[in-house]
Amino acid sequence: MNERFSASGLMNPFFPDEVTFGEKGVTFKVRKLFKSNDNFVFYSDISGVEIESGIFFSTIRIIPRMRPEIIINNFTKGDAKKVKELILAKVQA
Repeated sequence: MNERFSASGLMNPFFPDEVTFGEKGVTFKVRKLFKSNDNFVFYSDISGVEIESGIFFSTIRIIPRMRPEIIINNFTKGDAKKVKELILAKVQA
């Protein structure tokens, strides 16, 4: 199930955030100008997923158990919804 979603290149063309689905969990890559953070979270450790939608883009907020939340920005509304659906399907399985 190695699906990958990248944030829109319009807001940040050189450093888009990414979400990569694996067999046991999800990797969230949050990129900044001079650094990037890779966060791997097991599906069983995710307690919730929230989406904040603006006019064009959405922010996805992942709420893991026992860790700070992970915020990834500038995804299309369709991709944000698909990411949420895939995560919740794996969490509930």
